[in-house]
Amino acid sequence: MSNFSEINLSNQLQNAISDLGFEKQTPIQEETFSKILGGKDLVGIAQTGTGKTIAYCLPLLQELSYSNQNNPRILILVPTRELVAQVVETLKGLTEYITCRIIGVYGGTHMNTQKIMLQDGADVIVATPGRLYDLALCRALQLKGVKKLVIDEVDVMLDLGFRHQLINIFELLPEKRQNVMFSATMTEEVELLINSYFSKAETIQIALSGTPLDNISQTKYAVPNYYTKVNLLSYLLKDKEEMKKVLVFVSSKKIADKLFEALEEFFVKDIAVIHSNKSQNYRFRSIKKYDEGTCRILVATDIVARGLDLDKISHVINFDTPIYPENYMHRIGRTGRAEEEGKSILFFTEREEKNKEYIEDLMNVVIPELKIPEAVEVTQQLTEEEHKANGKNFYRNVKKVEVGASFHDKKEKNLKVNDRDKWRKERRVKYKKPKTRGDIGVNRRRK
Repeated sequence: MSNFSEINLSNQLQNAISDLGFEKQTPIQEETFSKILGGKDLVGIAQTGTGKTIAYCLPLLQELSYSNQNNPRILILVPTRELVAQVVETLKGLTEYITCRIIGVYGGTHMNTQKIMLQDGADVIVATPGRLYDLALCRALQLKGVKKLVIDEVDVMLDLGFRHQLINIFELLPEKRQNVMFSATMTEEVELLINSYFSKAETIQIALSGTPLDNISQTKYAVPNYYTKVNLLSYLLKDKEEMKKVLVFVSSKKIADKLFEALEEFFVKDIAVIHSNKSQNYRFRSIKKYDEGTCRILVATDIVARGLDLDKISHVINFDTPIYPENYMHRIGRTGRAEEEGKSILFFTEREEKNKEYIEDLMNVVIPELKIPEAVEVTQQLTEEEHKANGKNFYRNVKKVEVGASFHDKKEKNLKVNDRDKWRKERRVKYKKPKTRGDIGVNRRRK
C-alpha cells in the first residue's frame, strides 16, 4: 500500500490528511483514486470498513476548483441520516484548508431549516434520496450544475426502497456527469441500475462479500430461546475488561426496545439503543455517547451495520442470526477495523440454524461453537412469538368459558333492530309535519 504523501494531491489536501492522521492508503483508495480523477464512471465493490468514504472524497476534492455559483457541483447520496452526518464531518476535515461549502440534508427534521441553509449556495451536497428529491421538487435546490454524482452503499438504498427516488433524481440531473458508485455487494438490482444510468462503468472489486476478515475471531453459541439469549448476553457483558465496547445487533425495532429494557436494569448508564423509530436527536445522542465511550454497549438494528465509522469496537454480538448471510458480514465488519483485532459472537436457536449454515457456506468457514457457561440460566420460558412458531397456544392457561345450551339466546336489549329513521318518525308524530329551521308557524304552534 502506498502512502498518501506519494500521490498527486494539492498541498491543502496533504496537510488535511496529515492532520487527520492518515498515512497509508487502503486497497480501495489506491485502486480508485486515479480512475475517479480520470473522469470515467466507476463502480467500487468493497467490504464495509475499507475506507470507501476517503476513496471518493479525495479525488473529487482534488478536482474541485473555487466557484461562487449557488448550485452544487458534487452530489453524494447515502442511505441514512447518520451516514450523511459522518460524510459531512469527513469532508469538513478534508477541506480544512480549502474554501468549500458543504451541506448535509436528510429526512426526520424540518425542511424549512434546510431550505434556509441552501439559500447561500453549496459546492457539495450530501443527502438521503427522499429529502433531496423533496427539496428539488420545491425548487429549494437546483441539480442542473451537478458534475459528479456519488452513490454510496447503493445496495442498502435499494433494500430500503429508495429505487424510485433514485430514478427520479437521475431524471433531474444533467446527462453529462461522472457517476461513482460504491457497494459492498453486487446484486441484480444494483447491476440493473448501473446498466440503465451509467456509461461504460469500470468495476473494481477489492474483496468478495463472503470473504471473512482475517483479523476478526468468530465464535457461536447454540441457544434454545430468547430469554436464555438475554441471560447469556447479560453474563458476557458483565466482564468489562473483555467486553470493552460492544455492538449488539438484533433483527427488529421491537426486539431492540425489548432487549434494551431488559439490559438497562443491569447496565443503566452503560447501554444505549438505536433504530429508525427513534427521533433524530435521540439517534445522534446514542451514536455520540457510544463513539465517545460514555456508554460501552449499543443495541442496534441493521441501521448501523453499514457505512458508519465507529472505532475501537471490541465485540460484535449477533443476538439474532440474520436471514441474509451478507448482512452478517456487514455486521461483523464493524469490529476489527484499521487492522485492529476484533471479536464476533453469534447466537442461534434451532429455528435460526439454517440461517447460520448459510453464513458458514458463504464464508466457507465453520464458526467454532462454545458451550453455554454453567452460571447462565437456561430457561424454558418462551416469548409469544416463539409459542406461535412452535404451534402452541400462548394463552393456553386462560380459563375457558363453558358454553351452555342457551348460549345463542339473545338478551332482550339485543333483540332490538337498529332503525336509522327512528328519530324522523318520532319527530313526525310530535310535530305532525317535519320541523324546519326558521318556520314561524311551527314555532307559534309550539307556544
